Amino acid sequence: MKKLIVFAFLIVGTTIIAQERNRKHQGNQMEQFTPEQQSQLLLKKMTLELDLNETQQKELASFISDKIAKMDSHKAEMKANREKGIKPTNDDRFAMQIKMLDEQIAAKKSMQKILNAKQFEKWILLHEDRRENHQERQQEKHDKRQG
Repeated sequence: MKKLIVFAFLIVGTTIIAQERNRKHQGNQMEQFTPEQQSQLLLKKMTLELDLNETQQKELASFISDKIAKMDSHKAEMKANREKGIKPTNDDRFAMQIKMLDEQIAAKKSMQKILNAKQFEKWILLHEDRRENHQERQQEKHDKRQG
């Protein structure tokens, strides 16, 4: 009987650990794809969520590919600096925050031009939901590091 209980706990423990590993790898799904593939996937998702027409899809496709290209170049720059051992100063961090906020403002204006009023409202709600989910995940990561 004891062996059966120990075996059951072993199976449950193994299952839990395997599930946690799977969750860790799910966050980087988009990074597995090329920028073009990422752009196509994001465009398809937005088309489904916002019911975009052909013209909107074309305009959004160029917007998304530009955004992904900027993100990729920023990631590459940050990675190169880390490898060189260069840490950003407070002024650098401030400049990066300002640049990021400026890009967010420009993106919002572009989306407002591309989408109609109803679609734009829905996009704002979806955007806020994703931001909240991202913040929750970041907090969970922070809590795990602390504990």
